Amino acid sequence: MKFQWTVLVGLLFAVFIALFAVFNVESVPVNYFFGTEMIPLVLIILGSALLGVIISGFFAIYKSYRNGRRVKELEKQLQLKEKELTAQRRQMQEMEDRIDALMEPPLVEAEIVPPRELY
Repeated sequence: MKFQWTVLVGLLFAVFIALFAVFNVESVPVNYFFGTEMIPLVLIILGSALLGVIISGFFAIYKSYRNGRRVKELEKQLQLKEKELTAQRRQMQEMEDRIDALMEPPLVEAEIVPPRELY
C-alpha cells in the first residue's frame, strides 16, 4: 500500500511540474562558463526535474546495492553462528550424557543370604 501512495504522489508531483513548466514558456538567458544562451524556461524546468530524477535514481540504486551486499554478509554470519550453535548443542548433549552416566548408581553384585530361622 505504501508503494501505491508513493507512485500516486510522484505522479501528482510530475503533473504539477509539467503544468508549471507549460505556464512558463518565455525564453531566459542561461550563463555557461563559456557564454550565454537564450533557452525557453519550460526546457530548463523539465531538464532540472529530469536531472533530479536521474540523480535520485542513482542514489537509490547505490543504496539498494549496498543493502544487498550487507544482507549477504549478514546471511553468511548467520550460517556461521548456526553452525557454532549446533556444535555447542552437540557438546552440551554429550556432557549431559556423561553426567547422567556418572550419576547412575553403580551396580553392586551382592550375594543373597537367606534369613536365619529363629530357634
